[in-house]
Amino acid sequence: MDTHLAVRARGVTKSFGDVVALDGIDLDVAQGRIHGLVGPNGAGKTTALGLLLGLAVADSGTLEILGSPLGRGLAAPGGVGGFVDGPGLYPSLTARQNLAAVAALRGRGARTGGVDDVLAEVGLTDVADDRVRGFSLGMRQRLGLAAALLTEPRLLLLDEPSNGLDPAGKKHVHGVLTRLAADGVAVVLSSHRMDDLEALCSDVTILATGRVVFSGPVSKLAAEDRALDYRLRTPDPQAARRIASGTAGIRVVDETGGAARTDSEVLVVRALVAALDELVAALVRAGVAVRELAPVVSPLEAAFLALTEQQEATR
Repeated sequence: MDTHLAVRARGVTKSFGDVVALDGIDLDVAQGRIHGLVGPNGAGKTTALGLLLGLAVADSGTLEILGSPLGRGLAAPGGVGGFVDGPGLYPSLTARQNLAAVAALRGRGARTGGVDDVLAEVGLTDVADDRVRGFSLGMRQRLGLAAALLTEPRLLLLDEPSNGLDPAGKKHVHGVLTRLAADGVAVVLSSHRMDDLEALCSDVTILATGRVVFSGPVSKLAAEDRALDYRLRTPDPQAARRIASGTAGIRVVDETGGAARTDSEVLVVRALVAALDELVAALVRAGVAVRELAPVVSPLEAAFLALTEQQEATR
């Protein structure tokens, strides 16, 4: 196995009765990277995470984690932490007691003296002695992350870690994951939040109907070869419209979900990145101020929709 890979899967399949959850997928996850696992409901994301956590066994194919091939038994591989379908917690216990129980179950592999450290790391020190039954969904997600951190994982697997997080909680979790990756930990996270994935992930794998339809750097999905709708905010939308209409490769569009009709400063244009660069240059030359230029739908979300819809159409 490549020593720089935390996960190497080749031709992995998994079925549940007549339902094919994973259909011969390949997956590489590099150490020190945050890798996003994306797909519509039923695409196979949770099944893939379950295999990596040792909660299920593949029907066929090869799967190597942290340099070692997975056996046929159900067991969490050493150096792997995380959760699927939400963290398993004891609602009648406090946050600190939950983590102490995890440390006791993990034995030597856990930071038995680090309960307070991981509570601080995920921002739950102030509620350490509160019972988990009163926690919000976001607080439970952060406590689940703290439990995973107790094992000092080299591969961290998280299923929808941003569920229920308020902006402060999301910032806290993003900071933790970024620091872990900087320290060489491989992080795999499944999420429907495209903004989270674009903010965090260096690589992404898109699944549809149990198959990989894309896997690689997020930058390769950045709309270099497909036109996207961009929201252009300017104090002179009439001049901007005139310039956009005269720029090759730019089309002014009205399918904006109402944004252009309710905001007199907003113009929506459809363009490739190269044409967009030309438009900005032309606006600057004409002295038209640009207050905002952003995709209406993120490049990752646009690619996700295009790739998954194409896969569905070929079934």
